[in-house]
Amino acid sequence: MLSFTTGEFQVYNIEEWQGEFARPEDLFADFDSDAFAKIVDKIPNAFYRADSNRIYAFLQSWVIKAGDLTILYDTGAGNLKQRPGIPVFGQLSTPFLANLAADGFTPEDIDIVICSHLHIDHVGWNTELRGENWVPTFPNARYLFSRIDTAYWDPTNSSASRPSAVGAEVNANVFEDSVQPVLDAGQAELVDNGHVVAPGITLTLHPGHTPGHLVLQLENGGEQALFVGDILHHPAQIFQPSWNSVYCEDQAAAQASRREILAQAAATGARVVPAHFAGAHFVWVEQHDETFQPRYETQN
Repeated sequence: MLSFTTGEFQVYNIEEWQGEFARPEDLFADFDSDAFAKIVDKIPNAFYRADSNRIYAFLQSWVIKAGDLTILYDTGAGNLKQRPGIPVFGQLSTPFLANLAADGFTPEDIDIVICSHLHIDHVGWNTELRGENWVPTFPNARYLFSRIDTAYWDPTNSSASRPSAVGAEVNANVFEDSVQPVLDAGQAELVDNGHVVAPGITLTLHPGHTPGHLVLQLENGGEQALFVGDILHHPAQIFQPSWNSVYCEDQAAAQASRREILAQAAATGARVVPAHFAGAHFVWVEQHDETFQPRYETQN
């Protein structure tokens, strides 16, 4: 289903999974219960279930139709993958490809796959299991990977800085089954800050959650959308930009990137499209002095 447009670009939401994920105090580093109590009434039920004290989250991807190009941004967790670091995302059997087809797209239709970063829940459908081998799911696609993240997460790259203990745990097996097969197939292109995918479509580096985290900026017809990956996991982080997730590799850089994106969105009126938001799956941001607030499409 068409989710929204940005100028002439058409954007489709492709759901993989949804459900209660974690307690706020378990997801957010430096969580403050008193601060959360002051904002919880401003967070719709779609994002937080007070009765169970659980954040409600989605795994989802986005298809962007830009003229003759069909772009897929982020690829979820994938099916049948061994995920000891986050078992809830292991051995999934989701209708992701059927959901893609319901919006009118086949794997062969995808021209470009962009991974915001190389975490477990953003690269999974890069590959699928055929026989005993993981092979690229999108046979005609050029996969754009952050050059920095590729070096960082490659377990064979002894010259790169290494992931944190938490990062190594949650990302166990991920590079091997969801990144390396794409590299081996010759379908990957390693990109850097400012990479222009097509006119009006640019990738910018916003490090912290991972060192090579990429934001996709759409700009067309005087409208903007920012696909921000895991710079934001939840609306609580708009009220409290200092709250990183416990999965952020560099806490100070993650905070700086979040504030930068929030300020940019507020100043330009850009639609903000995070990876895991429920509800309408996107928000707008308003700035009041040094504070930010989300503005939702719908509230329930």
